[in-house]
Amino acid sequence: MSEARFVMTPENFAGLGSGQIAFVKAVGAEQIRDLFPGAPPLAPGQVFWALLDAAGAPLMVSDSREAVVMNAREHDLEAMSLH
Repeated sequence: MSEARFVMTPENFAGLGSGQIAFVKAVGAEQIRDLFPGAPPLAPGQVFWALLDAAGAPLMVSDSREAVVMNAREHDLEAMSLH
């Protein structure tokens, strides 16, 4: 007899933590355009901090990790580090 299993769809899995969790990730200037297409040109080699929602969509970027963590808290999101 096989055991019943619940399989989550990719959409359901992506929605886990939505509105509750945000991820803080260090990103290079070269990655900023991928996350934020409207961003101005940046000097290569600069490091920024991005705040991403639970599904990985970008919410904000800053040159300060503390700023993105504060923004998460202001929006009642639990900030988690993403490596």
